[in-house]
Amino acid sequence: MTACDFHLHTTFSDGKNTPEEMVLAAIRRGFDTVGFSDHSYTAFDESWCMPKNRISDYRAEIARLGKKYSGQINILCGIEQDICSDESLEGYDYAIGSVHYVKAKERYFQIDESAAVTAKAVQCGFGGDPLSLAEAYFASVAEFADDPAIGIVGHFDLITKFCEQAPIFDEDDPRYKKAWQSAADRLIAAGKCFEINTGAISRGYRTSPYPSERIISYLIEKEARLILSSDSHSRDNIGFGFDAVEGKYGDKLRISTPDIVSQISVVPSKTSLVSPESTIPSSR
Repeated sequence: MTACDFHLHTTFSDGKNTPEEMVLAAIRRGFDTVGFSDHSYTAFDESWCMPKNRISDYRAEIARLGKKYSGQINILCGIEQDICSDESLEGYDYAIGSVHYVKAKERYFQIDESAAVTAKAVQCGFGGDPLSLAEAYFASVAEFADDPAIGIVGHFDLITKFCEQAPIFDEDDPRYKKAWQSAADRLIAAGKCFEINTGAISRGYRTSPYPSERIISYLIEKEARLILSSDSHSRDNIGFGFDAVEGKYGDKLRISTPDIVSQISVVPSKTSLVSPESTIPSSR
């Protein structure tokens, strides 16, 4: 099993457990390293993100836990930066770039709340054309290629979250394929790392990880860097489904480096606990 999980949420944003509860669960399961990545502040929707006045508390708590559990587990302080967030990334160990909203007609439309909300976005923001929504989504994801502070691309095809149960467009459509390939190519050229994210499986929305098998195969063919993450919002789902994904993709998931932080971020780091001489194994 992969001994690292860099996409964890806590009660600082929309997670169910405190950071310490998450750390203790990860230790029990034999993880070498965990990275916290609570949602960055978004001014237009504060319902699920980290409140602006808790950002310093979040950083302080992760630093405290890093010291308390030193020798048992490496703990990194990251952030899941929404494309719509204006918050500074300075001081985090790494940043995951994600798109949860697409802007159209001067409105922000959330694309991962529910199938009904996504369908409403298609009608109200994109003239009833779901492929236009998909194109706008991938165009937004591609913008992370221009941000050197973003090391990891989060759930690359989140726009398909509800498509297994309530498909809104055909993933075989040439327009859809062109949209995601264009974004992927731009991100690969920028050296971004793509996560294989099992979060939607653990929450019952999908039977396969983000991105789709077709997209993962394309990323492997293009020699993109891949990392496995659970996008866990509770301690019960840390490392969810890692064994099954590793059984399928094997060493394609490995980021082989003495310093894993340098491989997933160029954010100036103040709290990195991974030394240049140490090696974080990809599997146990």
